[in-house]
Amino acid sequence: MSLSVLFFVLVAGVSLAAAVGVVVSRQPVHSALFLLTNFAMLAVLYVTLAAQFLAAVQVIVYAGGIVVLILFVIMLIGGDTNDFVAPQRSWTRVTALGLGILLLAGLLYSFAQRLQPLPPNPEDLVQGGVPQAVGTALFTRFILPFEVVAFLLLVALIGALILGRPPTSDDPEAALLQQDSTGR
Repeated sequence: MSLSVLFFVLVAGVSLAAAVGVVVSRQPVHSALFLLTNFAMLAVLYVTLAAQFLAAVQVIVYAGGIVVLILFVIMLIGGDTNDFVAPQRSWTRVTALGLGILLLAGLLYSFAQRLQPLPPNPEDLVQGGVPQAVGTALFTRFILPFEVVAFLLLVALIGALILGRPPTSDDPEAALLQQDSTGR
């Protein structure tokens, strides 16, 4: 076993252990820290694939931005989960099973695609994650998904602004919700 394969197995094992820790941990802060570890290990895997730009984006956007945002939300709403009991619904298990089967089918399809032979020059496919190649691919081949994601982020931003605004006195529905929450 070569040193590079041993390094890959070690990093992949840490990444999988961190992913399991995200799901299994009962403390939200611990789950966020496991997520940070998982993102860092994915960045290391990107570096081993000679995709330094993608590794930097992984660290800056996900490890630096998303995990900090999650930690801020946990700190704002309180991280104690001992009093929380999820209501039992029959449709959630069926939905989770269906989504799990869909995910497994997608993974099997992806693995089946990997069994096909590579083109004569596979380095041209990745190009090391060079920003110019990533930008060209995003704004030519993947322009529609890029725009759909941008639109969804805009809708999420507007929804967060509407949900987070303070209630006004002339809004009867907001006043009713405020009375229910205060108990008066």
